[in-house]
Amino acid sequence: MTSTTLHLSNNRVAHYLEQGTGEPLVLIHGVGMQAAAWYPQIEALSAGFRVISVDMPGHGESSALPANAGLEQFVAWAIEFIEALDAGPVNLAGHSMGSLIAAGAAVTRPDLVKRVAVLNGVYRRTVEARDAVLQRAAELRSGTIDVDTPLKRWFNAEEAQRSAAQKVESWLKSVDLAAYATAYTAFARGDEVYADGWRTIACPALVLTGSDDPNSTPDMTQRMAGVAHRGQAVVIQDERHMVNLTAPGQVNRALLAWLKTEPLTEPLTSEV
Repeated sequence: MTSTTLHLSNNRVAHYLEQGTGEPLVLIHGVGMQAAAWYPQIEALSAGFRVISVDMPGHGESSALPANAGLEQFVAWAIEFIEALDAGPVNLAGHSMGSLIAAGAAVTRPDLVKRVAVLNGVYRRTVEARDAVLQRAAELRSGTIDVDTPLKRWFNAEEAQRSAAQKVESWLKSVDLAAYATAYTAFARGDEVYADGWRTIACPALVLTGSDDPNSTPDMTQRMAGVAHRGQAVVIQDERHMVNLTAPGQVNRALLAWLKTEPLTEPLTSEV
């Protein structure tokens, strides 16, 4: 696996891990994680694809965005990163916050996105759910970080999940708190930003979650897939938010099927 840094505008850098050759597959992780959080997918999918897992701004070794950055700024960053790769249209997959970024890129720059995959994404939260996420964002901005609560929400007590939970715990404890707060606030406010744009997504769109994810619900998954022109919903039973780590075999099979889906021959221009 190769560790690489790309220089972007405003003296910012984007760090990513790369493995394999073939069609490019860009992976964007969720808030508090880093590029290595896709390790089961990097290992499996690099057998047939050029897998590029990037550190989100302010995470890992990537430069942070301004403290007031919203989801639109994270999407603009992803677009600049894809353009800087100079690899043509890419297959783009995101998890959680990364899924909002991936969907936003597919909506605003369909010419850059060959296929899009949204794992454990959010879509038109209820008022109660949005308020709960905004409260967590406010706590982060005040300097308070709670690692135990998300770990209990994301993982069960089974031995098979312990290793993944320990990795996630180490990433959460190492993330820059200010950058974490910026990204989480953008995530908390971002579920409506590109929601209307889902109707314009014409490339193959995989929308996947776990049946037991209380925040990225199966209902959200079905609605996103139903609105997109070529959407497919996949709900993995008895799994939660970190499904790419806790059920990697099922997730990898779904991603491989998505990557074999025939893409658009002529990318559409943005309607939003």
